[in-house]
Amino acid sequence: MARSSTPPTPPKPPRRGPLAGLRVIDASRVLAGPYLAMLLGDLGADVIKVEKPDGGDQSRGWGPPFVGPAESRVSAYFVSANRNKRSIVLDLKSPADRQIFRKLVSTADVLVENFLPAEWRKLGFRSVRFPQNPRLVHASVSGYGSESPDADRPAYDVILQAESGLMSLTGTRIEGVDGDAEPVRVGIAVIDFLSALYGLSGTLAALVERGITGKGKKVEVSMIDAGTAFLSYAAQSWLADGRQPPALGSRHPNLAPYQALPARDGWFLVGVGSPDQWHRFCQAIEQPGLESDPRFATNADRVRHRAELDELLAGIFRQRTAAEWDRVMREHRIPAAAPARVGESVEKARERGQLLPLPSGLYGDLFTVGAPFLFDGSRLQPFRPAPGLGEHTAEVLKELERLSGPRPRP
Repeated sequence: MARSSTPPTPPKPPRRGPLAGLRVIDASRVLAGPYLAMLLGDLGADVIKVEKPDGGDQSRGWGPPFVGPAESRVSAYFVSANRNKRSIVLDLKSPADRQIFRKLVSTADVLVENFLPAEWRKLGFRSVRFPQNPRLVHASVSGYGSESPDADRPAYDVILQAESGLMSLTGTRIEGVDGDAEPVRVGIAVIDFLSALYGLSGTLAALVERGITGKGKKVEVSMIDAGTAFLSYAAQSWLADGRQPPALGSRHPNLAPYQALPARDGWFLVGVGSPDQWHRFCQAIEQPGLESDPRFATNADRVRHRAELDELLAGIFRQRTAAEWDRVMREHRIPAAAPARVGESVEKARERGQLLPLPSGLYGDLFTVGAPFLFDGSRLQPFRPAPGLGEHTAEVLKELERLSGPRPRP
């Protein structure tokens, strides 16, 4: 077959997103701050990551696994939180580099940092605002809040999961036996990600307000506050009756059945959240008589008689495989699924179009799981890979020479 003489259509450049034109200085490290800054980059902002000269962001070394050739290898952890950024090396302990940092901030729309308050003051940044840039939105992520007695305590996610109360709800405890089982952390750094998402919401709100008033402000999110806010209905339940919500494994304190059940070949999860779903669930498991059983007639009844219902359902679900239950539950429109492993979930993301190629960089050709934003039905494509340490220092400094003071905004 003859080849077409029509030249191929060149690929369209990646759409930069609704924040294109905004400049963000990311002076944070590890996860909560960098993830917040990366999301701003995903939305189109130009994000400049400021890193210390002796190794940069410490999460660069948080592996294995690592990616890239030996001379520039970096942890997969770092790659996950630093796409769509440029990297500049500055030693903020040096007066000259601090002056460069101040000039960078004077050109920025957003500053993201997660220094301990005492560290921040020691660097000479004492005021809430940067007077040379009154339009700046300053997003600060801290462990315990700048005005807390614990303001300068270092904080990592595992500690905040414990202190926020989240760990008291994860795993399984034997009723009436306090502290019987080892506390269990959520398998990812959920407090870091919550802090980033709350920080993103506050930052975007401050940018909207700035569009009205012309003035920026400081947006502060403490990770302990984020964790406690995340308790949501568990905290509200405690406020209602003063009882510690139990750690029920996969079960829900207010709904039943809403949990993992043992199929013939593994676990299978179901979630029943309404009378109509309970009716259809009873039909699906071929137990219509359960609806008239006074122990299980209403959700409140089922929660009170959870142990009896668990035993009954375990015997039923062991009779079929997880795949068979999946087919049955889909037919009856019951929320249900077998638990996926990380690799299975990532491959499903590929099918949905959420697994995105990063532009080639120092670490080779990589894919990443994109943010869940869709705009008019389209995903925003990454426009930069995670940067090498100081990869863009000369480029950014050259740009800085051309800029003088805050840029005008429409």
